[in-house]
Amino acid sequence: MGNNPRTGAVVRDPVHGDIELTREELRVVDTAAFQRLRGIKQLGTAYLVYPGATHTRFEHALGTVHVMDRLLDAVNRHAERDPDACRRVGDDERRILRIAALLHDVTHIPFGHNLEDQTGLLERHDEPSRFHSMLDGGELGAVLGELGVRREVLEVLAGEGGGVPPFWRQVLSDTIDADLLDYLRRDAYFTGLELRYDARVRDYFRVDRAAEKLFVDCEKQGMLREDIASELLRLLEIRYHFSERVYYHHAKIAAGASVARMVEIAMRAGVLRAADLHAATDESLLFRLASVDAGDPSVTARLRRFVEAFRARRLLKRVLVLPAYLNAGVQDGLLATYFRRGAPEPRYAWEQDVEREAKRVLGKDLDVVMYCPARRMQLKEARTLVRFPGNGGAIDPFENHVDSVPRLRDLRDSYPRLWKLYVFASDPDLDVRRALQRICLERLPAGAVNALRL
Repeated sequence: MGNNPRTGAVVRDPVHGDIELTREELRVVDTAAFQRLRGIKQLGTAYLVYPGATHTRFEHALGTVHVMDRLLDAVNRHAERDPDACRRVGDDERRILRIAALLHDVTHIPFGHNLEDQTGLLERHDEPSRFHSMLDGGELGAVLGELGVRREVLEVLAGEGGGVPPFWRQVLSDTIDADLLDYLRRDAYFTGLELRYDARVRDYFRVDRAAEKLFVDCEKQGMLREDIASELLRLLEIRYHFSERVYYHHAKIAAGASVARMVEIAMRAGVLRAADLHAATDESLLFRLASVDAGDPSVTARLRRFVEAFRARRLLKRVLVLPAYLNAGVQDGLLATYFRRGAPEPRYAWEQDVEREAKRVLGKDLDVVMYCPARRMQLKEARTLVRFPGNGGAIDPFENHVDSVPRLRDLRDSYPRLWKLYVFASDPDLDVRRALQRICLERLPAGAVNALRL
């Protein structure tokens, strides 16, 4: 970071170039809670597949502030041109929104999506209670209190109360928002994937004066601006391709399943609490998992075996893969039985049963893990508000216009095909895993279809 007399500092970012921070924002950045984000990788275990993907939530937070500022610039330009229809964002509002953008990921824990979304071990990072616990007290809360913005920032991030205009939340929690516009570009840069969008898309946003809602105007002189609609679709297509090639890559899923199992073992043994994760980084969590005494030698040995395998990139191997498109009849039942939030016992009992049978039949001690992505990945709505011609000037969600943009329907219908339930095992031997397939399928509901051929 370099000093700037007009602002607080200028940060050179590989994705956006220079990012300016005010002196107030530097006070937020310099808190221990924010600095912790330097140790939380943005893409979790994806670096085991894409070695360059070691960028962090610290960098992403700064990038989100930069993108938001450019988006708000565009909003205000539209307000100058059409003040009767478009609302301007005031300087005081911008100050609050920039700080909220800085803090939108401050509640993330190490490997959070694996532990929250894909196993249900913990509540999600964006639950209001998590923001309150982080921002109501402590060093960070004190700084926000001294700046006089704590209540407003909490209203933006926790989504509670009706005291703020709708666009305050939209700029950070919509389908297409400052968060997405940064992480798509950042993830592309650090994974090396050629998936880019035109940064000019930020210029299309405006705030409706009457509704105080953020929207994209796709109408000009009564006609559809196909170029704008196409660029919005391009963003959603990039998000889909990242889901397909990075976020749900099978090796990343296997690595995430290992981390989730380590944390579950430690929590079941009572040597790790959810609160411990809120102050941890990726590395400090792995160090703790490698060094704790679980109170039972066999449990401690198992935990350390998982950590050592993870550090050496000896990933769990796939035994079963149950994709949604082959398991429509049983998917709901599998999720309700084994992945109901706060109820891990049926899944844990199933895994133990398979391990016991493998020991009896194969004479081997194996680690077996059942794992699946969050069900909500199947519901990738396009909620961003747009104005299309022929709609009486109304603004409504982009997803309502699939008849005008047929590719949007195709994209929406593609997401369910990415969902898969996995069973992993620690033994790479193909014969062992073929035998495990039979054992697993005997213990799953009739109609469960495995797509993996070994």
